[in-house]
Amino acid sequence: MDNLTRIVAFALEEDTTLGDITSELTVAPGRQVTGTLLAKGDGVLSGLLAVQEVFRQIDETVQVELLLHDGDRVTRGDCIGTIAGNARSVLKGERVALNFLQRLSGVATATARYVEAAAGTEARIIDTRKTTPGMRLLEKAAVRHGGGHNHRFGLGDGILIKDNHLAAIGGPDRIASAVRAARAGAPHTLRVEVEVTSLDELEQALSVRPDTVLLDNMSPEEMREAVRRTASRALLEASGGITLETVRAVAQTGVNLISVGALTHSARALDISLELAMSGEA
Repeated sequence: MDNLTRIVAFALEEDTTLGDITSELTVAPGRQVTGTLLAKGDGVLSGLLAVQEVFRQIDETVQVELLLHDGDRVTRGDCIGTIAGNARSVLKGERVALNFLQRLSGVATATARYVEAAAGTEARIIDTRKTTPGMRLLEKAAVRHGGGHNHRFGLGDGILIKDNHLAAIGGPDRIASAVRAARAGAPHTLRVEVEVTSLDELEQALSVRPDTVLLDNMSPEEMREAVRRTASRALLEASGGITLETVRAVAQTGVNLISVGALTHSARALDISLELAMSGEA
């Protein structure tokens, strides 16, 4: 919650540093309104806690009544909840609240579509660190709301030896030496994962027994062969340019994990509006 409080405070500062001059000049101070949050498209909700936090920080007398929860599915026309209180306060928080709700619901919706496409296989859909700066925890929560799973939250909670690490290490045995070094220095609680781009590199990786091998930009045929060669000695993660159209073919190869950066870096916002009506005067 501390992280949410901080993110919302920054978003409000960005939008309201100089106040809301339009509302202050045109809306009577005591005017009361009730707003209805309406879904204008089909999707999965995420970000409702952020909506509540926006209005808590602006004006604790504003009442946010939610009819649905994060992770719930909505269809066009569904009422998500109501926001009632001082008109100036509601108008001041409207855009920031909707930005959070639309963005995060977009991530949840995109994730749900990938999860549905891979349904019936053993593969889990997971996210990446390709998140909006400052929004990682909220976007990763949105992935969970959409039925996906989280990869690392940061550089310190898992070892992932990628292509640029290997380029910096150098040498023909760089994959094996990197995994050995990670194993030697890592706490026993951290998994060791290494990226490979070919079946030959996979063999080198398997010789030193990493916990997970990331198969980067391999074809489904190569992934299927990687699954056969690995024979459950390590988890296999498929990554690289996987789309909604190709994810099922990847899942059917037998890989354990499918990481999709598009869940967070390219998700289309879910269209949600706040429709206001006057409810009387103070």
